[in-house]
Amino acid sequence: MAVPKGKVSKARRNKRRANWKLSVPNMVECPQCHEFKMPHKVCKSCGYYNGKEVIKKVED
Repeated sequence: MAVPKGKVSKARRNKRRANWKLSVPNMVECPQCHEFKMPHKVCKSCGYYNGKEVIKKVED
């Protein structure tokens, strides 16, 4: 039968698991409305991407 090569201590095991963390998404400023947005995405507040209006925003 298979036998473990040696006991892995709780500290060693938890050190391995400590690197599974979320990273904060990178945000950039929209050149049109100066709101923060995700890079390479259409701005949700003004609808512009790469200097062109992609989504028509309706004013309420």
